[in-house]
Amino acid sequence: MTRSQMLILVAAAGSAALLAGALAFQYLGGLAPCALCIWQRWPHLAAVLIGLVALKAGGRVLPVLGGLAALTSAAIGLFHVGVEQKWWEGLATCSAGSIEGISAADLLNPAADVAAVVRCDAIAWSLMGISMAGWNVIASVALAVLWLNAARKA
Repeated sequence: MTRSQMLILVAAAGSAALLAGALAFQYLGGLAPCALCIWQRWPHLAAVLIGLVALKAGGRVLPVLGGLAALTSAAIGLFHVGVEQKWWEGLATCSAGSIEGISAADLLNPAADVAAVVRCDAIAWSLMGISMAGWNVIASVALAVLWLNAARKA
């Protein structure tokens, strides 16, 4: 295995681990994700898939795309941190309770299961004062560095 392939493997595995962690918090820990949390997951899924292809195909383009995917997740995470810290407004769909898409009959029916909107501006979990979105930014930037080093060594 070449140095570039090793870096690709570690970077793709890192994105897979972040996805597994997010799903564990959701399904085992009971922390429902907000819209921005979900958006941060998609670039990591793309990075995992890019990694699988890059291990077989080689070249510089795929590792660069993997790095861009990781940086995309970092950018979404940074926006999310800003919303959590009240540095700027978040999305209207997840910063306040929304009844969009709920029928009037369901709103008036006490037996209807109308799920509460998970707020993007509320920190559900943190470690050492850093929220999950903040940890995603840190990890995603580190993964992007790995990806770009893999591209440089290809």
